Amino acid sequence: MENGSVNQAMFPTYARYPLTIVRGAGSKLWDAQGEEYLDFSSGLAVTNLGHSFEPVKEALKKQLDELWHVSNLFHTVPQQELAALLTEHTCADLVFFCNSGAEANEAAIKLARRYYQHVRGENRYEIITFKQSFHGRTLATLTATGQDKVKDGFAPLPEGFYCEALYNDLESVKAAINERTCAVMLELVQAEGGVIPADKEFVQQLRRLCDEHDLLLIFDEVQTGMGRTGTLFAYEQYGIEPDIFTVAKGLGNGFPIGAMLSKAKLVEAFGPGSHATTFGGTPIATAAAKAVLTYMIEHRVPEQARQMGEYLLGRLREELGGHPYVQEVRGLGMLIGVVCKGPAADLIKAAHEERLLVVPAGPNVVRLLPNLLLTKEEAEQGIQILTRVFRSQRS
Repeated sequence: MENGSVNQAMFPTYARYPLTIVRGAGSKLWDAQGEEYLDFSSGLAVTNLGHSFEPVKEALKKQLDELWHVSNLFHTVPQQELAALLTEHTCADLVFFCNSGAEANEAAIKLARRYYQHVRGENRYEIITFKQSFHGRTLATLTATGQDKVKDGFAPLPEGFYCEALYNDLESVKAAINERTCAVMLELVQAEGGVIPADKEFVQQLRRLCDEHDLLLIFDEVQTGMGRTGTLFAYEQYGIEPDIFTVAKGLGNGFPIGAMLSKAKLVEAFGPGSHATTFGGTPIATAAAKAVLTYMIEHRVPEQARQMGEYLLGRLREELGGHPYVQEVRGLGMLIGVVCKGPAADLIKAAHEERLLVVPAGPNVVRLLPNLLLTKEEAEQGIQILTRVFRSQRS
C-alpha cells in the first residue's frame, strides 16, 4: 500500500495526513515505505506506554487463550480486578466500563441527570460546559462541546446543555446556574481547545460553588488521565475531588476501553437496567487495561511523565521562547502546546517531513503528546526537529 493512498470504500470523515502507518514500537512508527518516525502524538494520547508495549501484549495473549466475551449479565475476573484497581488508586467508589471517551462522557451525563430526577425527584437536567471544550462526537457529547464546528449539520441537538461558560472564569459559571442545573463538566486541560490548563484556584472555587448550589462536578479526564499530566489523574494536582470523572484513551494503551467513575452517593441512580453496553469492559479490554494500570502504578510512570514534561516544557521554552512566530509554550505534564501567532498547519506538515509526528490543537497550536516512557535522547531528538522546523518558518 502506498503512503496516503485513498480508500474509496471509507467515508472521508478524517482529514488524514498522507502517511500509511504499518508498524510501531515504543516511540517509533514506520510507514508503508519503511520510513521511521518519532511519534510525538501517541495516537492522540492513547499509547501512553508506547507502541506494542510488551506487558500489555502479554496480557492480551494470555486473555485471548481464556475468554473473549460474555454478556455483562455475568461477572468476569479481569473486569472485577480492574474496577478494584481503579477505585483503590483514585477518589472513586464505583466504575462503569464502556468502549470510548464519548461513551464515558455519555454515561456521566446520564448519571448526573438520573441522580436528580430518579433519586432526588427534582427536575434538574442542565449541564454547564465551557467554550472551546471537547467532550466527544455522539449527539449528547458534541452538544456538550463548546465548539460550533463539531455541531454543524447535526441539528436538532439535544436540550439541556449550556456551553457558553468561560474557562477559568468563575463568574461566568455563576451566571449560568439556574433551577434546572444539575452539573458542571470540564476538562482540566482543554486539549482540543488549544492545550489550556485550568487554573488551580478556579477549579477549587468551582468545587465550592458546586457544593453551595448542590451541583455535581464532572471532570472529563479522557485525555488528561492515565499519567498524561504527571499524576495518574489530573484532578490530583488541584487539591479537590470530583463527583464523577471519565477516562478512556490511555486506559487500554491502544485497546479500546473507557470508564466512568463516581462517588458512592450516586449508586442508586444507576441500578439494574438503567444503563448498559454490549462490549463495555470485555475480558480482553479489561485485561489490557489492568496491565496498563498495574505497570503505571508499580513503575511510577506518572512521576516519570511529570519529570519529562517539565524537561520538555523547559527546553522548548528555551529553544522557541524568543521565536517571532511563537506566542507561548504551555501545558501540563506531557500534554504540551506550542502556541503560534498564526496557523500551525504548515509547521505540522514540515515536522512530518522531518520524521516527527505531531498534531494540531485548534488552528494555531502544535500539540505534543509523546509516550510517557520517552527517553531523554528521544526528547532531545524531537526538540531539535521542532527547533529546525520553527527556524525555517518566517515570522
